[in-house]
Amino acid sequence: MVPELSVLLASVGNSRTALACASPDRLLRVDRLRNAEMGAMVETMRSYLAGSDAASEPLVVVSTVNRSVSAPLIDRLGADLSARVLRIGDDLPIPVGTCLDADATPGQDRLLNAAAAFDRFRQACVVIDAGTAITIDFVDGEGTFHGGAIAPGAQMQLDALHEWTDALPALSFAAPGADAFGPNTRQAMLHGVFYGIRGMVRHIAERYAEAYLAYPAILATGGDAHLLFDGDELVEHIVDDLTLHGMLAAFRVAGAAEDAGR
Repeated sequence: MVPELSVLLASVGNSRTALACASPDRLLRVDRLRNAEMGAMVETMRSYLAGSDAASEPLVVVSTVNRSVSAPLIDRLGADLSARVLRIGDDLPIPVGTCLDADATPGQDRLLNAAAAFDRFRQACVVIDAGTAITIDFVDGEGTFHGGAIAPGAQMQLDALHEWTDALPALSFAAPGADAFGPNTRQAMLHGVFYGIRGMVRHIAERYAEAYLAYPAILATGGDAHLLFDGDELVEHIVDDLTLHGMLAAFRVAGAAEDAGR
């Protein structure tokens, strides 16, 4: 039961969708499902509503970097749950400024992460999202998104090593052993990917700090964030579900603006 429930959230990613129920100021429950599990997504949201104080017309906020999944999900939410759906970007603006090229089209997840980071820390931030891809973005002390860097995620790198070579094995991403040297092929692959990502993040964060002339807070989110950055001296904060927090901030800011306009 979620009696504080105010809104449902669905963040559609490249391979998985994060679902949440939330009060105006916090996430109450979060679930993640593979994008192919459309029916399970709807049933999970139905379970959020059971026993809650939600209105008869549920309110769902949807963000997406994968419209081939989000479009049918939105249709199902309307048909199966009689939900009112608000789409990030179309119905709810993301509460972050940008200074990008006119033709730039950053993913909603990157902008929502930046909005959530600034909403939480109120200072310049480097935001690392370690998922299917790795993004390393910068938001300044005024809450303006400057863009950043995009690289293949850890599993994508391992998959590419296997697919594009004759002898390297298929391998799931995991932390490498403690040895300085990879003593076998599998460990060598894990060492290369793990420390390659850490080194890339360090170098890019230092470039951002040099350009900004101040040292920003550095935080990480995403499915591989803990594996990659727990105990890393550079990354100060690991914030789970940052994109969902950005969606909740967008919902909260839009509601405050609507109240102020009445």
